[in-house]
Parts: sequence; C-alpha cells; structure tokens
Amino acid sequence: MRNFLDFLKRMLLPLTILAIAHLSASQGTQPLSQPHGLEHLLPQLSRRGKQQLDLQKEESRAEFRAIIAWILCFIAASVSSAGGVGGGSLYLPILNLVAGLDLKSSTSYSAFMVTAGSLSNVMYNIFFTSPGSGGKSLINYEICLLSEPCMLLGVSIGVVCNLMFPEWLITALFAAFLASSTYKTCSAGFKCWKLETEEVRRGEAFRIERGGNEVDDKGMEVPLLGGGEVGGLRVPWKDLVVLLMVWFCFFVLHVLLGDEDGKGVTNIKPCGVAYWLITSSQVPFAVGFTAYILYDKKKKRLQPQSQQEIDGKDIAVETKIEALPMFVFPSAALFTGVLGGLFGIGGGLLINPVLLQIGIPPQITAATTTFIVLFSASMSMVQYVILGMKGIPQASIYAAVSFVASAIGLAIIEKAIEKSGRVSLIVFMVSMVMALSTVSITCFGAIDVWRQYTTGSYMGFKPPC
Repeated sequence: MRNFLDFLKRMLLPLTILAIAHLSASQGTQPLSQPHGLEHLLPQLSRRGKQQLDLQKEESRAEFRAIIAWILCFIAASVSSAGGVGGGSLYLPILNLVAGLDLKSSTSYSAFMVTAGSLSNVMYNIFFTSPGSGGKSLINYEICLLSEPCMLLGVSIGVVCNLMFPEWLITALFAAFLASSTYKTCSAGFKCWKLETEEVRRGEAFRIERGGNEVDDKGMEVPLLGGGEVGGLRVPWKDLVVLLMVWFCFFVLHVLLGDEDGKGVTNIKPCGVAYWLITSSQVPFAVGFTAYILYDKKKKRLQPQSQQEIDGKDIAVETKIEALPMFVFPSAALFTGVLGGLFGIGGGLLINPVLLQIGIPPQITAATTTFIVLFSASMSMVQYVILGMKGIPQASIYAAVSFVASAIGLAIIEKAIEKSGRVSLIVFMVSMVMALSTVSITCFGAIDVWRQYTTGSYMGFKPPC
C-alpha cells in the first residue's frame, strides 16, 4: 500500500507542475497565488449582462416602434378606406421608416394590409346599405368587369417598363402625374361642394315654402348613389364568376413567372423563351375576356328595359355609363395599370381619380375601386404566400389592424355623409391620400436617385433582362 502511494506521488506531482505551468503561460506571467478563474469570470458575466440588457432594450424599442406603426397604419387605413383607395402608398413608408422593415418585407406586408382593408370595405358595401343609396350596393360590377382584365395586363406591362426606365425618370413621371391628378381631384371636390351647397339652399327654400315642415328625403333630388340591386342582398353571380376566372388565369401566369427575383413555382429561366411566351399570353387573355364582357354588355343593352333589373334611381347612373364609348373603361384601366406597375403602387390610387374625371359619382367610384383593388391586391398576397414569404404572423397582425380600421373609417364617412349630405367628402379624402402619397413616394424615389448618383451607378435606360 505504501509503495502504491509513493508511486502516485511520483506520478501526480510532475503532472500537477506541468498543468500549472501551462495555465500560467496561457494566462500571462502572473503570480500563481492570484485567483485566475474568478478574475476572468467576472468580466465575462459583466459582458453577458450588458448584452442581455442591450437585447432587452432593442426588443423594447422594436415593440414600441411596432405599436406606433400599428397606430399610424390604423389611421392610414381608415382614411384610405373612406376615400376608396388601397392605401399601399401610405403603408410602405410607415412599415419601412417606423416599423424598421426592409423594403421587400414592407411590400409584402403592404399587400396583406391592402387585401384586408379592401375585403373589409367590400363586405361593408355589400352587407350594410348606404343611407343615400336606397338599400342598394354601391359597387358597380359592370365597371369592374370592363376594367379588371386590362388593368392586370397593364400592371404586367408597367412592371417591364419599371425594369427598363431609370429611377430618376420614374420619380419625375410619378410626381408630375400624381400632383396633376391631386389638383384635378381637389378641384372636382370643390365643384361638387358648390353643387351640394346649392342643393341645400334649394331644400331650405322648399322647406320654408311648405311652412317649415321637414322635407321627406324621397322628395329631394338625391345624387347619383345607385349601382346595385333592390330588395336586400342580391349579388350578380355571373359577373362574379367571370371576375374570379380573370383573377385565376392571371394568377396562374404570375405564379409561373415568379417574382422580380426570378423565384417561382417552376424553374423558368427569366427572359427565356418560355418566360416571354407566358408573359405575352396575358394579352390574348385580357383581350378575350374584355371582348366577351363587351359583347355581353351590348346584348343586355338590346334587351327591353322591362327585362333589365334597373330601378328609377339606377337609370341615371346606367344612362351616364351607357353614354360613354364602350372602350372608355378598358382603356382607362389599361392606362392606370401601366402607371401602377411602372410606379410600383396599387391601381386604386390611380383609377379612382380617373373614374371621378369620367363622371362616375364619388360613392360609386369609391366602392367600385375598392372592389377592383381587392382582386389585384389578393393576387399579390397569395403569390407572396406560395413563394415562401417570411413573417406571415406579423403581416397578419397588420392586416387585422387594416381590416378593423377600414370598416371604422367607412362607417365614419357614411355617417358624415348622412348627416351633412355632402358626398364631396369622399373626393376630399381621395385628394388627401393622393397628396400624402405624392410626398412620401416622391421622397423615397429622390433618396434612391441621390444614392445612385453618389455611388456612381448607371442611371440610363436598361434592357428588361
């Protein structure tokens, strides 16, 4: 036993000395009597504690920025819904600057929010009657049918132009067009306000002539607010089926083509033969659907008036639409679609002032534009989901905020119109959204142009591939 203990002393003592020497060499020339482990453990714990505090502060900042972004998106959604536009041009700067999302994530989140807000608006217009509409839906499905195919085609053309045009030209065209549209829309709002003031004066004079008695709403001339069906909820299912077919056909083509980064469900080479065949196939689809819709519309016009489900108030709107050339709405939709794809914004902000300039009443314009935006925005949203979008739960929260805010905004504007009798409030809402969009997106574009200029990037026209 004693021999064994002597053996351990002779073996362990050199090993212990070697281990201590190795630790001293690795830690520096310090006395062996100092507590090396404790001396280095405390700074590590301090650094870890500081990192955790910084992480908690960053999470708190992110939560605070998210709450502020929710509040601003709520306000933007309520205002956009009241004007009948999607609001994507307002969501993008909020998501990018306030919420701190990158531009690609902001675009995908915006598609969710526009879809949710448009769905809320459409459901409100279908299931809740307007006070001045006599119980009818304000959505004009005929305008939607004539506009949707050419608008989707125009967006595809505009996207190709966006790849070819320099950033400075896109920014300049956007600022010029939207500033001009804002001015014209605001002028139309003031004209509408003057006409409504004259109507109010005539109503007051008529009330005084009747000895101060209240004038029945049915006895007053109501602005052109019709466009739907009478006697409860009656959806034109045939028109809706055609719209869904248009949506599905263009959706399949877009999914096959993929996004701007070339990511799709198939491995189609960008700018290859198959790519351009699929892209060009959108033209016969749009022309075919539009031709069928125009033929069906012409056939309905030839029917006796008694067979058409139009009441007295709807005749004024239908007469105004029928007085226009048949290709006005497809042409306007193609034009606004090209501009929407070129500027990278939704078509609602562009087609709304166009319809107002054509002469469509404001409430019908707002409801119909929202219905059109629902189809185009939902196509982008579903495409993002299929192609593997990240952050769907967070995007769903923003979409829920937009859904609730849109319903509240629309209810408020309906009450304001009912109380004041001024439909021009919608026109002023559209003007305000357009003015804010002009400032925000023009500033974004100017920043990109300046970045390209300072970095010496190429600023001329580019090939599409």
